[in-house]
Amino acid sequence: MAQPTNSAECQRPLTHLTAEEELFQESVRQFARQRIAPLVREMDEQGIFRRDLIDEFFRMGWMGIEIPESSGGSGGSFFQCILAVEELSAVDPAAAVIVDVHNTLVNNALLRWGTEAQKSRLLPRLARDTVGAYALSEAASGSDAFAMATVAAEQGDAFRLRGRKLWVTNAHEAGLFLLFANANPAAGYRGVTAFLAERDSPGLQVGRKEDKLGIRASSTCELILDDCRVPRENVLGEVGQGYKIAIETLNEGRIGIGAQMVGLARGALDHAIRYAKERKQFGKAIGEFQGVQFSLAKAATEIEAARLLVYNAARLREAGQPFLKEAAMAKYFASQVAEAAASLAIEILGGVGFTRDYPVEKLYRDAKIGKIYEGTSNMQLQTIARAILGMR
Repeated sequence: MAQPTNSAECQRPLTHLTAEEELFQESVRQFARQRIAPLVREMDEQGIFRRDLIDEFFRMGWMGIEIPESSGGSGGSFFQCILAVEELSAVDPAAAVIVDVHNTLVNNALLRWGTEAQKSRLLPRLARDTVGAYALSEAASGSDAFAMATVAAEQGDAFRLRGRKLWVTNAHEAGLFLLFANANPAAGYRGVTAFLAERDSPGLQVGRKEDKLGIRASSTCELILDDCRVPRENVLGEVGQGYKIAIETLNEGRIGIGAQMVGLARGALDHAIRYAKERKQFGKAIGEFQGVQFSLAKAATEIEAARLLVYNAARLREAGQPFLKEAAMAKYFASQVAEAAASLAIEILGGVGFTRDYPVEKLYRDAKIGKIYEGTSNMQLQTIARAILGMR
């Protein structure tokens, strides 16, 4: 077999980062450690993410990573979004989900399906100061997200939306909502339509904020639509195309959740390793005991495997290749690994790990959502199974 004559011809490792990606990763990592870490406990206890930090996210360009520079964004890549989510999650998964939903769900949907008029009007705001939220789920539609009761009635040059959305991430801070309603209930999911609704839209009200187990600083609210008027020009894509928009956007978003879980797991492992080196029992550091060593080694291996799945899915998406199965695998496996790594970290720290004086108990609480939102683990398994069986 002929050997490559030029090293540039060799296949790069999956985890290889370009110089630009390395600089970007380091900037997010340093910011997370220096600016976010000191505030994590306070924000978790209060259940509020500080607006001044979100403003800094905008100034750093992290809320418009893929938005073109001509629209005020960073002109970056999807993979950079994934790196940002991973690095933020190692310190605070609540911070990461704000950036993740804004970029991978709202911005991406507008970039892909928005009209030129919509993009020229909204992308600069989303890059500069307006938080985006994604409103799909309802009380009776969890995994079956398209069994929705929210309807949109056509009225002249606008639609009137009636219904109630639940579990809307970023709702408390959002100025723009990407929401879904059925404009033709008789057609079932083929009537689902995507709308871009401003916060001050008549009839739109952000309801109560959920009191959650984990990622407490990230707002999750209900959205009440009482004859909410949305101009026809704010329909994203075409009427009846909402199903396709939601599905394809969530497929990308699941890679972001995988990155969130990888970052969380890495953060938990870092705390466990640091403690294992410092904590002494029976005259030596507990990291010198084989039982502890093997537990840490297993966790490190699983985290690396999860990272490879996430990076592979992200690179496939960026290359314009199919990634549905890979995104489902990444989210499914990374969420398992995150929960296990956070649990191990508590066990390594022992009694203090069970207290709020140390950050690992929060990471354990944060990890649980990874198996639930943007498609439960069972939904990911179904997606994977259908792909490997060749089922539509």
